[in-house]
Amino acid sequence: MGDFLDPLIERLRRCEIITEVEVRTLCGKAREILIEEGNVQRVDSPVTVCGDIHGQFYDLKELFRVGGAVPDTNYLFLGDFVDRGFYSVETFLLLLALKVKYPGRITLIRGNHESRKISQVYGFYDECLRKYGSVNVWRYCTEIFDYLSLSALIDNKIFCVHGGLSPLIETLDQIRAIDRKQEVPHEGAMCDLLWSDPEGKCTNALEYIEGWGVSQRGSGHHFGSGVVAQFNSNNHVEMICRAHQLVMEGYKWHFNETVITVWSAPNYCYRCGNVAAIMELGENLQRNFTIFKAAPEDVRSVPVKKPIPDYFL
Repeated sequence: MGDFLDPLIERLRRCEIITEVEVRTLCGKAREILIEEGNVQRVDSPVTVCGDIHGQFYDLKELFRVGGAVPDTNYLFLGDFVDRGFYSVETFLLLLALKVKYPGRITLIRGNHESRKISQVYGFYDECLRKYGSVNVWRYCTEIFDYLSLSALIDNKIFCVHGGLSPLIETLDQIRAIDRKQEVPHEGAMCDLLWSDPEGKCTNALEYIEGWGVSQRGSGHHFGSGVVAQFNSNNHVEMICRAHQLVMEGYKWHFNETVITVWSAPNYCYRCGNVAAIMELGENLQRNFTIFKAAPEDVRSVPVKKPIPDYFL
């Protein structure tokens, strides 16, 4: 397998397009690995946790430059590998190839953009069609989306998920019982894990007391500090780590440091001006945040095609 993977990884690191046949083969090998992983995938420290990437390939390379290369550094990526940026194909396939090459060194969980419906609207579908002349590569990749874990648990103490919590989920065992091998539903527990957000301000007293609010995204929920405290207590976890929301400073604490948002796409959509962050957890879960900026212009290539929609997911 190394004979196949090593040159493939090197080409992907150079942001080169691999063939449709190679994509199909890579996805087949990835499926064999991902199908064995759980909905709450166990991850051991030390590990570096990363938020959204969104097809910003050269910024992913910058992330590896400041955070360390795989397999020297263990990584957990919290989803949203595709859409928005210019290089969703190369970004996702490089991460997938690293997963196949070093399955114990890199963990990939599903974001709300790892979806057929969303990726048809926000760039990935069109990019595959433009680069390959057919939608086959998009189909191979979206089939793999269905096999990605829904969450991860670091040292049984830090629960990691792309979006957040669900009123339908009180325990990790309920997450483990979900049939994840499907397109992301529009509602329900699986949807909430990928779409929900922490919300400190609620619009009325009932929402504040119950800890749940209506999400403006149209999917998922807003959840408050009481919900987090109960979930963490039920599952004996100390903290929830998630991504999903643009944070101008790269990371943001919520609810007395019981929830953290990590964002890893600098200058999001090539215009937001934000910095990005990764959270490095040591063997005793000591935390270190590394902030990084977008890759310099002289190391990135920008295609003619501009990214689309303004609506931030």
